[in-house]
Amino acid sequence: MELNQSIKLAVQGCGVELYDIVLTKEHHLNILRVYITHKDGVSIDKCSEVSRMISPILDIHEPVSGNYTLEVSSPGIERKLKTIQHYNSSIGEKVKVKEISTETFKGKLLNVEDDTITIDDINLGEVKVKFDDILSGSTYYDWN
Repeated sequence: MELNQSIKLAVQGCGVELYDIVLTKEHHLNILRVYITHKDGVSIDKCSEVSRMISPILDIHEPVSGNYTLEVSSPGIERKLKTIQHYNSSIGEKVKVKEISTETFKGKLLNVEDDTITIDDINLGEVKVKFDDILSGSTYYDWN
């Protein structure tokens, strides 16, 4: 079984959903970040439980050679959107989407239908963007 699938099953066994897995390097340290979500939020205790569940999997199927740090957390209020499922779960939230034409749309995510998202852009009004045309996307919070 693939490592990501094993992690996903362990996360679901803890009663939460896998949002994303990111392997990154910071200051010469490899970090495996596992982001989890739940409709009622994610507690520190739940992150700790998930970490204990997936640590043995990582002992057998090391994600990277050498030392690394495992971090389990919520993706946060401002999070990257990579999949259609991410966009679906963010309907009603504020999003920023950069399109292949380098156009950037910013506003409330209204709808996800098939392979198209609809945004109420703050400048243009309702805009439809094909998922395949999205270079990057994220939610954002208006801190003002």
